[in-house]
Amino acid sequence: MQFIFEQIRTGGDRNFAYLIGDREAHVAAFVDPSYAPEILVERAAAQQLKTEYIINTHGHTDHTNGNSTAKELTGAPVLAYRNSGVSTDLAVDDGQVLKVGSLLLELIHVPGHTEDHIVIYLEKQRIAVTGDHLFVGKIGGTGTEGAARHEFDSIRKLLDRCPDDVTIWPGHDYGCRPSSTMALEKATNPFILKMDNIDEFLELKRNWATFKAEMGLR
Repeated sequence: MQFIFEQIRTGGDRNFAYLIGDREAHVAAFVDPSYAPEILVERAAAQQLKTEYIINTHGHTDHTNGNSTAKELTGAPVLAYRNSGVSTDLAVDDGQVLKVGSLLLELIHVPGHTEDHIVIYLEKQRIAVTGDHLFVGKIGGTGTEGAARHEFDSIRKLLDRCPDDVTIWPGHDYGCRPSSTMALEKATNPFILKMDNIDEFLELKRNWATFKAEMGLR
């Protein structure tokens, strides 16, 4: 197996898509094709990869609006969590493992930012594609306190599942760099630093705009 992993800028609100592939098996998966599915198709074709899946981390349109074009160009099925509002060909459950050639993609359900959010975790390669759940230096937005509490639990779940050396690849370029590691996020992410106290976590969520301005964060 020769591992292929490409982070692709697709426009929109600094969106990222991902190409994950096995060069020896000549197969790949797309993650969140969003505004530029043609770029992922071109990158897969250039490397002689057949696209087997189009995976959505969650159902927001800025991540799913390239699904139909990607499917039309590749014939690959669209995949999302089972309670997603996305029009899908395949629905998945928490902990389900997807095979792409010899690659194993574990799908971890992390409700909070949306109810249907999943993280794509490649344990052997130490990679987690985190969508809008975990960004570099911040986390996904939530509309209610109930959703924020779910997000708190989901972040703890991800921290328990992913060791410090796992690299983090988010759905938007919202931080000071395009990727991170679990260890670095544990040391620097203001929300993860509050994971011992849910009340402090919720308070930071409520006052994030002020905190961000005071700290000079992007």
